[in-house]
Amino acid sequence: MVPLIAMEAPVLHLLLTCQGFVVLFLALHDWIPLGSLNNLAGIRATDSKARRLMVTAYSALPFLIGFLASVYYRSSGFPAWLTWWLWISYGAVAYGMVRAWWFPYLFVNEPSRIARYQVRFSGTHAFLPVRNGIRPDTLHVVFHLVVVILLICLAVLTWMD
Repeated sequence: MVPLIAMEAPVLHLLLTCQGFVVLFLALHDWIPLGSLNNLAGIRATDSKARRLMVTAYSALPFLIGFLASVYYRSSGFPAWLTWWLWISYGAVAYGMVRAWWFPYLFVNEPSRIARYQVRFSGTHAFLPVRNGIRPDTLHVVFHLVVVILLICLAVLTWMD
């Protein structure tokens, strides 16, 4: 275990805040209305309730475990297993973000992804222009920024000692 030092406290608090946001995002964004930030009718049109339940459970559970463990160990320092858990789970989500959003947006025209995204994200708020037939919506851009901030915090906490 790495003991927490005073300089790490603000970074740790930011890490925990970002983790809480990620858990809430993954658990709720396909289920509760968020105005123009999501399109529940479009989500329902592309995925059955059973599929949404399964995807929500499988995607949120590892991050919930990491968040709860981080809260538990916040004052004593993270054990090595937790640091690995966070790096692996957030590394995987970062890869998924790039693969599902940024690579197709910047480089590849994928007709099946375009069709799916046009239904799921129709009418959602976005500030980026359309490229390769898609545009990352504002809610996902915010989620992606939070994950990047979280990874920076995790890097600082991992290599600060």
